[in-house]
Amino acid sequence: MSDPYGDIDFDEITENTGLAPDEIKCLKVCFDLFDTKKVEFLSADDLGEIMRAMGFRPTEEELADLLHEVDEDGSGEIEFGEFCQLCATFLVEDPPLEEMKKELKDAFKLYDKEGQGFITNDTLREIISELLAPLTDEEVEGILDELDEDGSGSMDFDEFCEMMMTKQE
Repeated sequence: MSDPYGDIDFDEITENTGLAPDEIKCLKVCFDLFDTKKVEFLSADDLGEIMRAMGFRPTEEELADLLHEVDEDGSGEIEFGEFCQLCATFLVEDPPLEEMKKELKDAFKLYDKEGQGFITNDTLREIISELLAPLTDEEVEGILDELDEDGSGSMDFDEFCEMMMTKQE
C-alpha cells in the first residue's frame, strides 16, 4: 500500500499553520474521511458540518470569515492545505486566559513584595530600567507616566495585566 502522506508538503503546511507533522497527518485522515468522492477537495458548502463533526463550534459568521480567508481562489473548493489552515485557527490557540492570569498574578507578587496589592513607581522604575536598558531617565519617566494612567504613583494588578497583555506595536 502506498504512503497516504506521500504527497503532503509537511514543511510548507507547518510554516503556514504552525501545526506539527502528527497533527497534519491526523487532519489528512479527517480530510480523507470527508472527501467521500475522492476528489482531493471538500465543498465549501459542507464546511460547517465538517467543522462540527471535528468538535469545533464555529458560528455562521466565523464560518463565513474562515471560508473567505482560506478559500483564496474563491473556488468554493477546500484543498488539503487550505483545510489545514482552517483547522489550525482552532487548534493553535492562545493559552487559556485563566492560566495567563495566574502566571501574571505570580509575576505581580514577585514585585509586590509587601503584598499591598500594588507595585510602586519606584519598583516599576527599577523593572523598566532593567528590562529595557539602556534608557535615559527621561525615557523611563515617560514610560512610567504612560503606565500610571490614574497618576496614583503605583500600579495595581489590573493595570499590570493590561500592561503585560498589550501587544507591542
